[in-house]
Amino acid sequence: MTKRDVAETAIHAPEDGALRGAFELLQMDACRWIRPEDVAPIRELTLLLLLKLLFRHPPLRAMAWFRLATLMHRRKVKLLPGILQRRLLRLYGLEMVPGAKIGGGLYIAHPVGCVIVVESMGMNVSMMGSVTLGRLKPLRWPIVGDNVFFGAGCRVLGPIEIGSGATVGANAVVLTDIPSGAIAVGVPARTLTRDRNAPVACRSSHA
Repeated sequence: MTKRDVAETAIHAPEDGALRGAFELLQMDACRWIRPEDVAPIRELTLLLLLKLLFRHPPLRAMAWFRLATLMHRRKVKLLPGILQRRLLRLYGLEMVPGAKIGGGLYIAHPVGCVIVVESMGMNVSMMGSVTLGRLKPLRWPIVGDNVFFGAGCRVLGPIEIGSGATVGANAVVLTDIPSGAIAVGVPARTLTRDRNAPVACRSSHA
């Protein structure tokens, strides 16, 4: 996931500073809950189904609050983004920074204990519980590509890049770049496999 890839992803991503764009991102998040093992086409998501999913799944409600907080942050609304950020932490145990560049389709199975602070994150990323993405001493954070899977309890720290389609194993501590399609496990994490020809699971079907 190079800086050029990040720029291209940003071009095609909905604008989270516009009401329509923020709602599109939430729709993409909701599509991950229709069939959590897959990415449902956005055409399957009706307004009634969206409301049902929000009612049934607290992690999706948490994402709705985050999308609203980011919208308010982009529009320079005072106080409200911080209030919503504290609400996320208090109600769901999830720490996310309003205004972070996080693509649609983020699936967080168990938000309690998750800390997500990134430079940017692509689309259709999946996380289990107690995942931490943050910084070390430099004031820079990870860059995450599309379709990345983070296992329970893993830590991804510092100004590193996690390539699209990569898998970070449970309880791994990642301190260096992970290539696209690779599997990283261990403390500190090491790359087990890298199959360039393997299909990337959980491809976006929103196009």
